[in-house]
Amino acid sequence: MRGIVLSVLLLVSIRIYPQEKFFSEPLKIPILITGSFAELRTDHFHSGIDIKTEGRTGLPVYPAADGYISRIVVSPAGFGNALYINHNNQTTTLYGHLQEFNKAVSAYVKNIQYKNESFSVDISVPPGIFQVSKDEIIAYSGNSGSSGGPHLHFEIRDKKTQEPLNPFEFNLNIVDKTAPLFTGLKIYPLDENTHIEGSGYEKSYQVVKYNGGFHIANNPLILLYGEIGFGVEVTDYLDGTWSKCGINHLRVKIDGLLFSSIDIERYSFNDTRYLNSLTDYKSYIKYNHRFYKTWKDPGNKLDFYTLTNNDGSIEFTDNQKHNIEIVAIDSYGNESELEFIVKSNIQDFTSKKEKGFQTFYYNKVNSFNAEGISLYCPVGAFYSDFEFDYNVDYQTIIPGLFSNIHKVHHNYSPIHDPIKLAVKTKNLPDRLQEKALIVKIDEKTGKKNSVGGSFKNGFVECNIRAFGDFAVSVDTIAPIIRSLSISNNILNEVSQIRFRISDELSGIKSYLGIIDGKWALFEYDAKNSLLSYKFDPERMEFNKNHTLHLTVSDNKNNTAVYEASFFK
Repeated sequence: MRGIVLSVLLLVSIRIYPQEKFFSEPLKIPILITGSFAELRTDHFHSGIDIKTEGRTGLPVYPAADGYISRIVVSPAGFGNALYINHNNQTTTLYGHLQEFNKAVSAYVKNIQYKNESFSVDISVPPGIFQVSKDEIIAYSGNSGSSGGPHLHFEIRDKKTQEPLNPFEFNLNIVDKTAPLFTGLKIYPLDENTHIEGSGYEKSYQVVKYNGGFHIANNPLILLYGEIGFGVEVTDYLDGTWSKCGINHLRVKIDGLLFSSIDIERYSFNDTRYLNSLTDYKSYIKYNHRFYKTWKDPGNKLDFYTLTNNDGSIEFTDNQKHNIEIVAIDSYGNESELEFIVKSNIQDFTSKKEKGFQTFYYNKVNSFNAEGISLYCPVGAFYSDFEFDYNVDYQTIIPGLFSNIHKVHHNYSPIHDPIKLAVKTKNLPDRLQEKALIVKIDEKTGKKNSVGGSFKNGFVECNIRAFGDFAVSVDTIAPIIRSLSISNNILNEVSQIRFRISDELSGIKSYLGIIDGKWALFEYDAKNSLLSYKFDPERMEFNKNHTLHLTVSDNKNNTAVYEASFFK
């Protein structure tokens, strides 16, 4: 918008209206929500809703509508144990982090696991195998996969595209009369000649609530000039829970006229990482605060925006006062408004212009080469142009490194598509080349975290999706296997065998459990580093001695072996 409000958007209606109730609730308890659709998560939008299970696991889970099971996934991470059901209204529902499936589904899955000799499976199920009705139990709630506590993850997707839809728009029995809560405002200069209260840098403002609305503390008149973007920290709460959830609609009004809007009603999983452009990534990484940006970066491909101009930025150059209203709206139409006044006023100011080694462009291939390091960045790696910075840390001494420490830009600049990093080795013995990998070094603790990679022509190469401090290290240490159930060949658990497995650096790559010379189904709980085998009377003969052989390998092919015999 040039010169201030040259055109006006038509108000985009929010699709909050009663629908015929097609879906029932998947749990037969009062539905309380701890995570909402499109809530902001690390590198992705939340694709469904999280339903509280009263802190318990094992609650019966029912289909939200009649249909057939179309997909079954078992994984040590992600949704863990998950079911997908197709319905005749062209939707798919998903039920994630399950403790277990019902008996028929469990037997079907176990047969495929033994056939594939793999705990992790992703099964496409033909339509005629499992017809289900909304009155039958399909599974039991749990805490599997990457879940942070007992709950049911529930999604509604477009059956054809598998794009997640907002479950709140399907008339579920969920009460929400609580409006969103503003907790912060930022104003950003979007070019080098813009200034805010005499500074070329972004400025934060404390937000307070009074007279039924949200305002800036002490209600100042904000003097600014040039091309501006706004950012707001705003959270939604649903009735009956203090869990922080996300909003779905954001409006910017200038002098009472709608200037731009953001509406999140569905999205593609291919686009979910663009969350790092919708939000202020730097603020999240440095301070753990999430700000929605009301303008659109040029490399952002989300289609959530309705904008008066190309990018949603606002140019204040007319020397006039303007009333700004930012409205946040949740899925049930509850809304809150943040209101403040700005004045366009040119001033002398401190420039924010910073010069790095070179400019990286969002719409071009970028590369960088220096002694001992190279970067290759494809088109699509970045959301906007920026000045790339680089340095070498010669001061920090960390044992076990085989290169310099390369400070590759700042970890608060986001990367979308992976970029290729190559680091030259230094004093790396030939015998350790296959064990070499790139590590990211924590600036505060000096801890080494594996990024991966492999040795090639004197360099270790890998892909990265975040900037930071990188060096070459090696992993020569095998994983650790600790038995929880067998001691001195004596079994001390009745129904299962359990192990803790861990690896110092490169991470667990694979494991193989053999009982009496045959593959055995050991379930892997990655977040708890737990391997467990449940005794199976259909595949194991009891009242005899058994032999156990467990092999665990890491990502640098270091291998640990555990052997024992036991009576069962």
